[in-house]
Amino acid sequence: MHETRLDEPSTPPPSGWRILRDAVRGVHMDYTTAPIGQAIVMLAVPMVMEMIMESIFAVVDVFWVAHLGANAVATVGLTESMLTIVYTVAMGVSIGAMALVARRIGEKDPDAASRTAVQGIVLGLVIAAIVGVIGAMNAERLLRAMGATEEIITTGSGFTRIMLGGNVTIVLLFVINAVFRGAGDAAIAMRVLWLGNILNILLGPCFIFGIGPFPELGIVGASVATNIGRGTAVLFQLYTLASGRSRIAIRREHLTLDFGVMARVLRLSGSSTLQILINTSSYVGIVRILSGFGSTALAGYTIGIRIIIFALLPSFGMSNAAATLVGQNLGAGHPDRAEQAVWKACMYNAFFLGSLGLLFFVFAPGLISIFTSDPAVQPYGISCLRILSAGFVFYAYGMVLTQSFNGAGDTWTPTLINLGVFWVFELPLAWFLAHKSPLGIYGVFTAMTVAFSSLAVVSAILFKRGKWKVKKV
Repeated sequence: MHETRLDEPSTPPPSGWRILRDAVRGVHMDYTTAPIGQAIVMLAVPMVMEMIMESIFAVVDVFWVAHLGANAVATVGLTESMLTIVYTVAMGVSIGAMALVARRIGEKDPDAASRTAVQGIVLGLVIAAIVGVIGAMNAERLLRAMGATEEIITTGSGFTRIMLGGNVTIVLLFVINAVFRGAGDAAIAMRVLWLGNILNILLGPCFIFGIGPFPELGIVGASVATNIGRGTAVLFQLYTLASGRSRIAIRREHLTLDFGVMARVLRLSGSSTLQILINTSSYVGIVRILSGFGSTALAGYTIGIRIIIFALLPSFGMSNAAATLVGQNLGAGHPDRAEQAVWKACMYNAFFLGSLGLLFFVFAPGLISIFTSDPAVQPYGISCLRILSAGFVFYAYGMVLTQSFNGAGDTWTPTLINLGVFWVFELPLAWFLAHKSPLGIYGVFTAMTVAFSSLAVVSAILFKRGKWKVKKV
């Protein structure tokens, strides 16, 4: 099959519009030889669009469920909190699979990349099966353990049972999309997630309210629509892998268990999962400190941090692009080029987030007022937004550098950095500034900014040492 190449010396440099168009179309290029800036854009654009769709879906899904009342929303919230574990493990396996696939593609060994993809998928299936059986059989007990009322359990256990039982669609979406990204097929990963989420958005109200020929299932309908949407996306993923329409083509000879490769995926995935758990669980500690200042302060923080997380989504796309470039270029034996790609991605990300941080600082009152008109809540939300956005340039570097370690297969370095920065440094500092300084609650926001900025500095120092360049995976 002929591949369109963008890096041939006989062709003139493409325009910015053409690069964006080709990025969305998924035109193939060799990321180990193409101009670095062009390669970053080609990978980052579809990844950013993928994240945007994910954020839209989250808002729309809750919008429809909210029409069923507070119990329905509570059911979704409790179930999502349990699914956080699934998301964490799925992300961990994805990091391991992506790093190994990218390295094999860079080594120009597509058969090894395909075998690695199969081992990652099998590992994901095993994990999903265990969680699915336990979750589906104990849905009511799990809801009760999470503090659900008997009314919520009666009306919502079906939703929880289907979501936990069908978690395989979540795990495979994460893992196989990571395979596509590692191979450089970011546009395919984008299309997969758009397909699944658009189906979910369209089918959600149909199954919830019984529109047209669809049965009225209430809150259960939301879980049915979600699993149909995600399941269809997974089938599309598998079809793409089997049809040879991506850089990863899985054929019959690849469908064998290779416990050596699976062990490598598992090793990287274990430390990656711990890395994510350390990061996300630190937010629980922050919320616990903030809760001592009352519901208005907590509400202000919640609004502010939601706006910030939404704004950071494009940066995850840039970070994943850098990780792919690192893995492929290390595999091709170009460690210096991998380093150049990371610093350039950091610069692009810093320009984007720095500009956004300036806008947030200036327009914080207007942004917070969109979400609440409560005069008691607004000052906390404004302060949260302004203080945290002051460190956006540092966040830009930290996000790219952390993910670049993962792309190199050096998952323990960012894990230990996260442990030191967020648990050893951030949480004690937040408590001290909140309770032992005049800053009060604003000390918590300050501690978060200082911690994320410290993450960037520590990551940059360790990255420049270059030990990640010789990491064998």
